[in-house]
Amino acid sequence: MNIRMSAAALLLGATLVSPAVAADASPDQTQIQSSQKQYAAAVQAKDVAKVMAFYANDGLFVFDVTPPRQYVGWAAYRKDWEGLFAGLPGPIKFNLADPSVTVVGTVAYGHSIQTVSWTAKGKPTSIVVRVTDVWRKMGGKWLIVQEHVSVPVDIDTGKADLMSKP
Repeated sequence: MNIRMSAAALLLGATLVSPAVAADASPDQTQIQSSQKQYAAAVQAKDVAKVMAFYANDGLFVFDVTPPRQYVGWAAYRKDWEGLFAGLPGPIKFNLADPSVTVVGTVAYGHSIQTVSWTAKGKPTSIVVRVTDVWRKMGGKWLIVQEHVSVPVDIDTGKADLMSKP
């Protein structure tokens, strides 16, 4: 079985490491941080419907770390989640570090370093990636409209550095 990591799979589990919400954090920043925690719980529960509730139905675009590397549209990304959960029968651990969210009107953007660990066929596996999300406020709710997941590449060898740390 070939297991593909989706960009959203990098938000797996229930651990969200973030600085305390600043006293001057806007209600929008607080709402996005709350969404990140709820999203992580939905992934840990392997609930595709709840996971996809954090993505915009219209105009979603995701760059991923594995082929096909991009998903255009909500339905395509949902299919990727279904395949991921089917390929990982056990628990998934997730750590989100160095999160940052900036809100400008009805658009927000953020980035983080994310570590995902899982066991497949008895073999423990981990990967560290960089994630950038673009959120848009629609109908009073913040939804992800674009996601980009990447890993550094050693230019000399052409190999990905799957455990890169800042």
